[in-house]
Amino acid sequence: MAFDLILRGGHVIDPSQKLDGIADVAFTGGKVAKVGKNLKADATTDVRDVSGYIVSPGLIDLHTHVYWGGTSLGIDAEDFCKLSGVTTAVDTGSAGPGNFAGFRKHVIEPSQVRILAYLHVSHAGIYGFGKRVMVGESEEMRLMNPIDAVAVADANRDVIVGIKVRVGAHASGTSGVAPLDIALQVAEETGLPLMAHIDHPPPSYEEVVDRLRMGDVLTHCFRPFPNSPATVQGTVKPAVLRARERGVIFDIGHGKGSFAFKTARAMLANGFPPDTISSDVHALCIEGPAFDQVTTMSKFLMLGMPLQEIIARSTVNAAMALKRPELGSLKPGSAGDATILSVREGKFDYVDTVGEHLIGDRKIASEGVVLAGKWWHPKRSQRFKKRAV
Repeated sequence: MAFDLILRGGHVIDPSQKLDGIADVAFTGGKVAKVGKNLKADATTDVRDVSGYIVSPGLIDLHTHVYWGGTSLGIDAEDFCKLSGVTTAVDTGSAGPGNFAGFRKHVIEPSQVRILAYLHVSHAGIYGFGKRVMVGESEEMRLMNPIDAVAVADANRDVIVGIKVRVGAHASGTSGVAPLDIALQVAEETGLPLMAHIDHPPPSYEEVVDRLRMGDVLTHCFRPFPNSPATVQGTVKPAVLRARERGVIFDIGHGKGSFAFKTARAMLANGFPPDTISSDVHALCIEGPAFDQVTTMSKFLMLGMPLQEIIARSTVNAAMALKRPELGSLKPGSAGDATILSVREGKFDYVDTVGEHLIGDRKIASEGVVLAGKWWHPKRSQRFKKRAV
């Protein structure tokens, strides 16, 4: 078999196959072709020497906001993904049924990086999220648009992976949990999973997770007080344990206000890690405290989670949540995406969303990206020079 690209001699960590060792990774026709030792190249093969670096499946950020130009919180997906090693950015509710067509035509389709989306049940998605204007879209019940949400989701199943709703004092205000109940009806009608945002009460953390079904995602799962999943005694709330038992997926969704070291330490101490790690990157947190996917992953490294488990929660676990088994893996035939990572040593200042600082000695960094079987990092190509066949 002739290969288009070979990543030579990297430390392959692919939790989907329990791979953890030195190997080559080859790509052909935009797909992963083979993982093995001393894979043979020919004169047309692009061979990149990645020895000394980690090669993982392409990172999946399960919670982003990349409707750049269409919403005030949107960032540019390609710029973000090149720097953070993300090959699949999952937009979570930036657009609703009233403006999804524009998101698809002007952002998703032209993008080199893969963009999937949770469709907001609110007509215009998260339309009022900015530095000077902050409107909770779920508070205005007249904006709830379940009928059109079903139609738009059905018409865009190639890119829409679920339904999004935001509830909490900031997002739904006096409407409380009612938008969640409407969104659940849309999810049932379409057969798609739901992703629920939670912020300050009301509703309570328990009221939200008690409604979620197997395969639904609770994002911002390691929130600070109020609406933390941990009790004041440092144990996990019973409703949270029950939700995990029935298959609810717990996603980090760091963002501007939704991740606390105190909560994370309590949950990890109780043997309750997140199912997926995501940044919730948007215009108001990309310069801190979330920054990007690899910074969010690094925080868990400093909290004691093994690197292999962190990568699993940013690859295969996220792919399972999306019901996209072709992603998050380096199995032959999988999407031809890979991320080249390093673990840098030094002194790094990490901060959570309530201002607690954690000084760490390691940082996960993105060093390069393969997208659709091709090297996608022209600015860093000199570091990984092509090798002679």
